[in-house]
Amino acid sequence: MAAPRRYAQSHEWIRLEDDGTATIGISAYAVEALTDLVFMQLPEVGRHVKAGESFGEIESVKAVSDIYAPVSGAVLGVNEDLPKRLESLGQDPYEAGWIARIRPDNPADLAGLLDQTAYDALIAKQSH
Repeated sequence: MAAPRRYAQSHEWIRLEDDGTATIGISAYAVEALTDLVFMQLPEVGRHVKAGESFGEIESVKAVSDIYAPVSGAVLGVNEDLPKRLESLGQDPYEAGWIARIRPDNPADLAGLLDQTAYDALIAKQSH
């Protein structure tokens, strides 16, 4: 069974999979805040990203937002259907709406990210 999701303060989620890779997406809160998505630039497969580095973009009618890597690692694959079906992000941000899969340099780095309780507290604070 895959590990629980962890969250970056910039609203990306990451889940360590059984094979040691990690799946990344953006949270339901982030999708809701962006509203009316119109374009997405996926990360480049094969690129090595550093934690906190922008590795993609998502554009709504309101703004363009960077997508940040929650941990350092190599991008193994991307959800190529997502830019054509941006509604998947709103309907199912944690499964169908995944953005990229990476091989983390150090899987233990995920422990430094927010758990569900801490992330819920963060968005409650940002909502006020």
